[in-house]
Amino acid sequence: MSHESHRRPGSNGTHAQTDTLTPPDPQVIPKAERRRFSAEYKQRILAEADACTERGQIGALLRREGLYSSHLDKWRTQRARGVLQALAPQKRGPKPDPQAAEIAQLRHENEQLRTRLQRAEHIIDVQKKLAELLGTLPPETPSSVAPSLPTLKR
Repeated sequence: MSHESHRRPGSNGTHAQTDTLTPPDPQVIPKAERRRFSAEYKQRILAEADACTERGQIGALLRREGLYSSHLDKWRTQRARGVLQALAPQKRGPKPDPQAAEIAQLRHENEQLRTRLQRAEHIIDVQKKLAELLGTLPPETPSSVAPSLPTLKR
């Protein structure tokens, strides 16, 4: 069998030879988007489904609306858990950490304080050097004098 043609069964069961293969359709099919249903729509459909009393009515409702029975199951569960809040569309993906914002704020504040400390230490060093150059050293305060460490005897 060649690449330019292929066999397919004819109406009498024999194989008929076709001239060429048909090229694939170059049209790109768009990717389907996830459907989103409003809380009002979900409530309306649930009310209609609850009102169905005869056999086959729920199936007809689902076909008419283009829904699956799993939609009804999920929406009923959501309705039982929390009425309107549960029926609102839920955001997908990982949930944000509630402490993440506080941690980020504290890290930012910590970085600002480190920067201020570095500036203050630099200013103090400049003041000390200036005092040395002028020959006037400020009187030492007890908090500025480092306690002498005891020496270890060996």
